[in-house]
Amino acid sequence: MSELQERVGQSADTADLHATAPTLLLELQAQLGALAARVADDTGRGRRPFRPGPEWSHRLGELAYGVYLLADQTGVNVAEAVELTAQHIELQGQQAKSAEEHGWPFKG
Repeated sequence: MSELQERVGQSADTADLHATAPTLLLELQAQLGALAARVADDTGRGRRPFRPGPEWSHRLGELAYGVYLLADQTGVNVAEAVELTAQHIELQGQQAKSAEEHGWPFKG
């Protein structure tokens, strides 16, 4: 477990923020929805470019905190899980590039 994940767990213990996984997922969904609504509003529903405002970092931090808290509550090492995901995505990208370099991957 990373220092950051331990820090999140400690702060949640102090603030008595622990909840069940379904409750935490609902909170994360609400936070992500609020971020999406803000971006949609700020961009005129995608008609203007997105430029993060001063509150963006704070809101994104709250969302990330919730993910770490959910991981803590469900026994997942977030740093390890993200690293494995990054490795998998990198491998997929390399395979896709290799397939493009060698032409159509299927014989007609």
